[in-house]
Amino acid sequence: MKELGHWINGKRVAGTSGRSADVYNPATGEVQAKVALASKAELDAAVAAAAAAQPKWGATNPQRRARVMMEFVRLLNRDMDKLAEALSSEHGKTIPDAKGDIQRGLEVIEFCIGAPHLLKGEFTDSAGPGIDMYSMRQPLGVVAGITPFNFPAMIPMWKMGPALSCGNAFILKPSERDPSVPLMLAELMQEAGLPDGILQVVNGDKEAVDAILDNETVQGVGFVGSTPIAQYIYSRGCANGKRVQCFGGAKNHMIVMPDADMDQAADALVGAGYGAAGERCMAISVAVPVGDKTADALIEKLIPRIEKLKVGPYTAGDDVDYGPVVTKAAQQNILRLVNSGVDQGATLVVDGRDFKLQGYEDGFFVGPHLFDNVTRDMDIYKTEIFGPVLSTVRAKTYEEALSYAMDHEYGNGTAIFTRDGDTARDFASRINIGMVGINVPIPVPLAYHTFGGWKKSGFGDLNQHGPDAFRFYTRTKTVTARWPSGLKEGGEFHFKQMD
Repeated sequence: MKELGHWINGKRVAGTSGRSADVYNPATGEVQAKVALASKAELDAAVAAAAAAQPKWGATNPQRRARVMMEFVRLLNRDMDKLAEALSSEHGKTIPDAKGDIQRGLEVIEFCIGAPHLLKGEFTDSAGPGIDMYSMRQPLGVVAGITPFNFPAMIPMWKMGPALSCGNAFILKPSERDPSVPLMLAELMQEAGLPDGILQVVNGDKEAVDAILDNETVQGVGFVGSTPIAQYIYSRGCANGKRVQCFGGAKNHMIVMPDADMDQAADALVGAGYGAAGERCMAISVAVPVGDKTADALIEKLIPRIEKLKVGPYTAGDDVDYGPVVTKAAQQNILRLVNSGVDQGATLVVDGRDFKLQGYEDGFFVGPHLFDNVTRDMDIYKTEIFGPVLSTVRAKTYEEALSYAMDHEYGNGTAIFTRDGDTARDFASRINIGMVGINVPIPVPLAYHTFGGWKKSGFGDLNQHGPDAFRFYTRTKTVTARWPSGLKEGGEFHFKQMD
């Protein structure tokens, strides 16, 4: 049985707490590794070592720090296949999807190569008589990231890349469900030239999380996960005087107007709703067609596409559409919610409850589901299912469709499919949601913009990656300077007359 520990001071170390968690192969349901769960003492020791190493790294020329990121990008591309294999074996997503996970993290690291420009301060000459004023962006010191199971490569890189480029030391507490890739990323960072102690990977559960939140040395915390835990981390971290950004759950709506290209909309919904088994915070889980004619046409297009989806293990080839969900508990929760939708009166148009994969009966697979006639009061509408379940809510008008997305407690992402520019522009302007797609189903911004939701999908005033990340991981120091002035006139050869 493979034993996974932590990454401390530039090397892998075994855990000492005596506690561990099982790491499953979601396709087979078998335990493939044990991961150590850190104690508070282990976490505090990792933070102390990071704090000792950080001042030298923070004083390193930003260009030299950027060169580490540049080399890290090269190493990521070199080891792409190896990383994707490890990611798929623990998470369950297909190899192409795993490579996409790594690629979107890699793009943020590429953006971080521009850190010398992003860290430039401001200067005002002659702000007053003989006075100059300038600002500097300086690292916070030791910061931490608490990252989720669904993107074990991308989100750790979204956090660590900007934090390290700014001159901080970084404590990564990844998900204990798929811990191998974060440890591999740490090894590549060291190979790229990152000094020992600047990146520490501490595996753990709530004990490690609470230790991060209560450690006085940790100055900032970033989190991605469910909304209840995001609220917990945000409130406890802020109460302890830390800078905190937390990103929570989602219920992303896609409005389909009568003038939309129905084939394009159906293809978009299938990819956005069922890709990665729906385990994405930017997955489209609610389709909102406007008018019964639009809804009927959309459902007619969706059914054959969904019924043809190939579900299987990543080892079955690149034509697999999606794999298992991450745990048995997740599988059972998804099926419980599907049953609640049926019980509460929704029409289950495509029923995947009896899905079984020969040879993988103990795997955590969930067949695709499509609901029609879903209403606001149903659990499948209110709850983030995080599985391959698409709900269709019929709206009579554009204004009613808009209200579904506007009124929901989550505000992560949304999309509209239409050929009408006025409608699209109105939608983008009025919607109270952080990321908007116009004929784009999963509107994840590129690395040089920022990623973040509104309402109960995001807590804190700065987003992930892009310029906001460099603001989050630095603090501004403003200096006002005046130097004594006096002309150097040289030697005096006569008595000066008195004034």
